[in-house]
Amino acid sequence: MIAIKEIQAVTNLCSGVMAAVHSEFVALAIQNESGPDVRWHYAAGNLNDKYKRITVRFGKGIAGKVISSGSPMMMTNFPHDILGKVTDYPIALAEKLVASYAVPLFFNAVPKGVLLVGKREKYSFTEEEQEVVKDSAQSLEQILKEHLL
Repeated sequence: MIAIKEIQAVTNLCSGVMAAVHSEFVALAIQNESGPDVRWHYAAGNLNDKYKRITVRFGKGIAGKVISSGSPMMMTNFPHDILGKVTDYPIALAEKLVASYAVPLFFNAVPKGVLLVGKREKYSFTEEEQEVVKDSAQSLEQILKEHLL
């Protein structure tokens, strides 16, 4: 399997969505091929490389919750508007994200990945920005199908 960060189309698309929604951070998580755990494979605008070491359980953290529910998730004022413990959101802690919007990536009609955009200030993503992220996620699904499946 080719590393996601080496796929130029992914890099270009993530840079594009980051600019389009004026976010400071964009990241891509994929569920492991074996087992339920989810790992962050790509990030842009990151403060450090901690995202590479973050693995969350299915149903935990932003990525695990988005994959388990198959639905988008928005945080507008982390850590004040969350359910559970702050430590359940390691990507927000590692990147000092205050606001984020994450959407699922579907492969064979099953949620297996997450595209996340984030800001380091309190913010609520508009419906137009949410649509940009959703459209980008669909494009990512097509790109990743060609490389990963």
